[in-house]
Amino acid sequence: MRKLLKFIVILVVVIVVVAMGSVAYITQAMPHVPVPADLHVEPTSARVVRGEYLANHVTVCMDCHSTRDWNKFSGPVQPGTLGKGGEVFDRSMNFPGRFVSKNITPFNLRKWSDGEIFRAITSGVSRDGHPFFPVMPYPYYNKLSTEDVYSIIAYLRTLPEIPSQPEASQADFPMNVIMHTIPEPAHPMSLPKPTDADYGAYLVNAAGCRECHTKMENGKAVGEPFAGGFEFHFPGGSVLRSANITPDQSTGIGAWDRDTFIRKFRQFADSSYVPTAVDWKAGDMQTVMPWTMYGGMSEQDLGAIYDYLHALKPVVNRVEYWQPVATK
Repeated sequence: MRKLLKFIVILVVVIVVVAMGSVAYITQAMPHVPVPADLHVEPTSARVVRGEYLANHVTVCMDCHSTRDWNKFSGPVQPGTLGKGGEVFDRSMNFPGRFVSKNITPFNLRKWSDGEIFRAITSGVSRDGHPFFPVMPYPYYNKLSTEDVYSIIAYLRTLPEIPSQPEASQADFPMNVIMHTIPEPAHPMSLPKPTDADYGAYLVNAAGCRECHTKMENGKAVGEPFAGGFEFHFPGGSVLRSANITPDQSTGIGAWDRDTFIRKFRQFADSSYVPTAVDWKAGDMQTVMPWTMYGGMSEQDLGAIYDYLHALKPVVNRVEYWQPVATK
């Protein structure tokens, strides 16, 4: 009996030591993503214009790295906050930790090399080598064309400096370990021409449509891609769920024609559009969908996204979009 007990104790100790060693290796030696050597992005006017379009209307970097006014529908970006960071994604929103967006104006990035910014965008690795939680959708940006990433870098260098030092992010266990295994080197696609069949797929990836329109739990997909159901919990208890954007006729966007889809977005870019105020106490619906940003996409690009989505497999999934706080 004593021999058996001794064996069990030794086995447990060995398992604990191996586990601790594995965790130590993962957190100290990973991720293995080097900085692109000697990368210098020439800030041409064409790149800056393209980068501004991408960062504000397609990849919507400014969605998370600015201050959004949540007292107005769709949380439009507050003037003067472009790139300052500080937006919080925490446990109340169903995330495994507290994640805070970084300042991406030259105030913070001036000491970063172009290669370090490239790695951060495409691989989710910070200047000091620590990984980002993929609320920063670098697994999608990982596939952006190299030239598009260069354009975003060129644009970020032109942003006005905003002094701001957001707090550090904190991931819960075991996500704080798992995060180190996620980053990988860039796997860039070539940028398709607007007339190419895969142009819509490129834009859907760049815009991260799948990320928000797939049900997730603790950072892991548990629902059908694009079928909606991702829950966003607002302070106070209201719950938003993302829409089903598969071409199902009854529960998705299958009944929408191309013009309707484009018009839905473009109305938010109309010069006459004024974001409506949200009365939280009255249970007014709010959304994290950055309509005013995506609305700035060209009709050609929105049409390509529509074509891609309508080629998907229809998924029957009726979503209750908005669940306001119950009133007494």
